[in-house]
Amino acid sequence: MTHDLLLENCNVATMAGPRLSGAPYGAIEDAAIGISGDRISYVGPRKDAGATKQRIDLKQRWVTPGLIDCHTHIVYGGDRANEFELRLKGATYEEIAKAGGGIVSTVKATRAASEADLVATASKRVTPLLNEGVTTIEIKSGYGLDLDTERRMLKAARTIGKTLPVSTRATCLAAHALPPEYKDRSDDYIDLVCNEITPTLAKEGLVDAVDVFCEKIAFSADQTRRVFDVAKKLSIPVKLHAEQLSDLNGAALAAEYGALSAEHLEWANEAGIAAMAKSGTVAVLLPGAFYALRETKLPPVDAFRKAGVAMALATDSNPGSSPALSLLLMLSMACTFFRFTPEEALRGITVNAAKALGLSKTHGTIEVGKAADLVVFDIARPAELAYWIGGTPTVGVMRAGEWTRQP
Repeated sequence: MTHDLLLENCNVATMAGPRLSGAPYGAIEDAAIGISGDRISYVGPRKDAGATKQRIDLKQRWVTPGLIDCHTHIVYGGDRANEFELRLKGATYEEIAKAGGGIVSTVKATRAASEADLVATASKRVTPLLNEGVTTIEIKSGYGLDLDTERRMLKAARTIGKTLPVSTRATCLAAHALPPEYKDRSDDYIDLVCNEITPTLAKEGLVDAVDVFCEKIAFSADQTRRVFDVAKKLSIPVKLHAEQLSDLNGAALAAEYGALSAEHLEWANEAGIAAMAKSGTVAVLLPGAFYALRETKLPPVDAFRKAGVAMALATDSNPGSSPALSLLLMLSMACTFFRFTPEEALRGITVNAAKALGLSKTHGTIEVGKAADLVVFDIARPAELAYWIGGTPTVGVMRAGEWTRQP
């Protein structure tokens, strides 16, 4: 076979585990990567790479799969810097929410924004992630809480995937908070989510997954089940904001429905962890929110590890609890706060992040037949990606076989 392009004289962190090399990070040194069209056509020793139409010498740099930010709320109106100040003065996330701040304050600003406004402001936030090497990003709705605004948010997510060099996955999180007009009528709002918002947006092709915020300041387990039952009837995969502030057995609930992922999980219990292991549900951990909210309750990383639950990492980029625009910074935070190893951290934004989005067949590792989404880093070893605090060693980014930043 003759490749369209051969990236040679590089070291490759395939993240494919022992299937390719048996080495940490699935590493292959003195390697080459063949690209044909938008797919990987070869990965292995340089000497065995075969013929190619074009060659690029990567000068012994490291190549990883394209990075995946599998949990963001990056489309929204306004900001909440004032709440950051309130938290510094001692107010809790729950106190701010009960006083009319939090998610509901962003809802007001988002409802007032046009689709073009949402695309423009979100694009500015997405760009720093792309510069680091993010090639796939999940974008949740949930700041509209009515049909029209949820639609605008999800359409903005789709537009970002068409106008920027990034693949987007759109998640309907209409059950994120109770809108002001439904005060004290949460069941009525869930009726709206189940009977109108979710089916309509799914029919319009705007929904890749359905999410719910199952928490005492949001929606109950029973209300979550109602939304998940609708998603199941529509054949849409589900995800769950679970166990961020309290233990409502959300991890077990997510596993019961075969959720792609359960997210946050600081308060996950042993039964929920065991259920997630059995269902294959990914634990998406969010060190940016842990940091910004000054949390002290650590997610049960050791228990996830021992149970064999795949752990992903993401920015949780949002205006209130994680205004994070660096996925690489999450690696450092995960190692320092959560005691991830550097390899676990990199797996968390590649292979496991792909699994959390249902993209394991095409993304997350460097293997023949998978999407040619790659990042070239000027580093001596992969652990540096978690070691540095700030800055980026990214020198090249490829998405779908095309350079968005050529080394």
